[in-house]
Amino acid sequence: MNLLERLNDDMKQAMRAKEKEKLTVIRMIKASLQNEAIKLGKQDLTEEEELTVLSREVKQRKDSLHEFDKAGRPDLVDKVRNELTYVEVYLPQQLSEEELRNVIQEAIQDVGASSKADMGKVMGAVIPKVKGRADGSLVNKLVQQLLS
Repeated sequence: MNLLERLNDDMKQAMRAKEKEKLTVIRMIKASLQNEAIKLGKQDLTEEEELTVLSREVKQRKDSLHEFDKAGRPDLVDKVRNELTYVEVYLPQQLSEEELRNVIQEAIQDVGASSKADMGKVMGAVIPKVKGRADGSLVNKLVQQLLS
């Protein structure tokens, strides 16, 4: 079952169960996917393009979460946290820190990185491999650790 079919099924279930917040999030995801398809001039998105959209949705919510937390808005923090759990359901299985560390070490060897000056090369090699399966800030942190 592709992502759009899964979203449609979940949307129907959310309507039946009267889960307003979940329904709103699913509609937002669908709209983002449709907007991306229009932007790219395609009828259907590839799996990688869908993953890019989902990753963007997660990142937006994490950024909002951080800002609302910093502003002392617990009501909005809870709302965004719930939205985040609904979006993360559609992402592939996340890599553990150890698995991610192995991917990064492999990339360091592949590009011949030896110092923090080579961080861009390493990030360029790692990000496509772990797209949607690892948080970019965690990848960044681990690359910095392994290069120092």
